[in-house]
Amino acid sequence: MIKSNAFAFCESGLDRASELRGKYDVVSGFLKNGMAKTALFWRGKPLVGMPGENELAWFSPKHPILASAGEPVLLGRDEDGTLLMAADLRNWQPDDFDETRIQGIFDSSLQMHPALGDGMAFAELRRIMNLLGARDAELAATAKALLGWHETHRYCSRCGLESSVAMSGWQRICESCGGQHFPRTDPVVIMLVTRGNKALLGRSRGWPEGMYSCLAGFVDPGETIEAAVRREVLEEVGIATGKVRYIASQPWAFPSSLMIGCATEALEDEIAIDENELENALWISREGMAASYAGQTPEIRPARKGSIAHYLITCWLAGTLQA
Repeated sequence: MIKSNAFAFCESGLDRASELRGKYDVVSGFLKNGMAKTALFWRGKPLVGMPGENELAWFSPKHPILASAGEPVLLGRDEDGTLLMAADLRNWQPDDFDETRIQGIFDSSLQMHPALGDGMAFAELRRIMNLLGARDAELAATAKALLGWHETHRYCSRCGLESSVAMSGWQRICESCGGQHFPRTDPVVIMLVTRGNKALLGRSRGWPEGMYSCLAGFVDPGETIEAAVRREVLEEVGIATGKVRYIASQPWAFPSSLMIGCATEALEDEIAIDENELENALWISREGMAASYAGQTPEIRPARKGSIAHYLITCWLAGTLQA
């Protein structure tokens, strides 16, 4: 059985209050009575408390910073009944902003808003996902994906005119043609490929030096999870695989994926890399993987903690890789 805290963004027991979506009079009542709080985001980065970066920063409905933010979206409901919202501070830009600092998958930069002092900063979610508690991590991933969808889907895909936010952020409606649009989630298979006492790892261009992970790829339209696993492995490294087992899934809001974790066995050894997909791929023994996870092999660094790839490999090392 998969533990709810086995990896980030999953199963914190969040009440998403989906029955309140679209009930604007009810939601407005919560806001007027102060029974709501809002988390802020900037370019997909959540605002967190400093110096620990281990919890989201929340604001009451009347806080002046929210006047500069976009329309809030409803994330869910706290145990005490308080509504949990999120909003994007999209129109703000730091004075010392450097675009190159926030590029790539390991953005270590922090941005501090002058109206909020030094006690809060916008931080890259991938970097802090293991610092946040389970509830805040799930809320942050949900908000990042939802706000990101609104940013990139402002215009109707049917007629091209600008659409408007509906259902407390969970829908967009085109008043011109009547088109209705909903947040997208892209299914991605991520698989641990094994053969005997060894596992197959790959790395993409642009990753930090030495970082390797499980192979992964998007599911094609009309394709099963099992077929996607076999196709992606064959495309990326030229290896045929056998039976596919589903293990677990993880929401991955970078920008809007659902990682579907699987395990499969290779039917052959020889690797033939598709250089358009990967920079390198290799077989590594169980002993070599254990040394990597112990930090003893800097030339092969393990997958990021908190990711489903890290979980799959850890379970394989422990002999507990089961659905």
